[in-house]
Amino acid sequence: MNEPVTSEVASQTHTDTNIAKVIYVLYLIGLISGVTAVVGVVMAYIYRDGAAPWLRSHYEFQIRTFWIALLYMAISTMLVVVLIGFVMYFAVAVWWIVRCVKGLKYVDQRAAYPNHQTWFV
Repeated sequence: MNEPVTSEVASQTHTDTNIAKVIYVLYLIGLISGVTAVVGVVMAYIYRDGAAPWLRSHYEFQIRTFWIALLYMAISTMLVVVLIGFVMYFAVAVWWIVRCVKGLKYVDQRAAYPNHQTWFV
């Protein structure tokens, strides 16, 4: 009787890992579409509470990435008037990609994201 429970728990953990990976991929696709990033942050909010502590750090990191990027993009939009905003758009995109790639790396290693509350990479 214990065997189905064990495989069910292992399956659930595997599914959660896949969901975190899917969110990172949705974020990367969001650079082009924008809409998938919103879907990703909603998924991160949904799956955050039931996740293992190491995986929860990824969901929190993903949520912070979305909101910080939104703030950075708003600042960039205001600075377009003085032309530095265009450079900031590019910098935010690079920042976004680096955070997603690093997150994918740590999820693949089944490790918590170190310092997941940072504003940088």
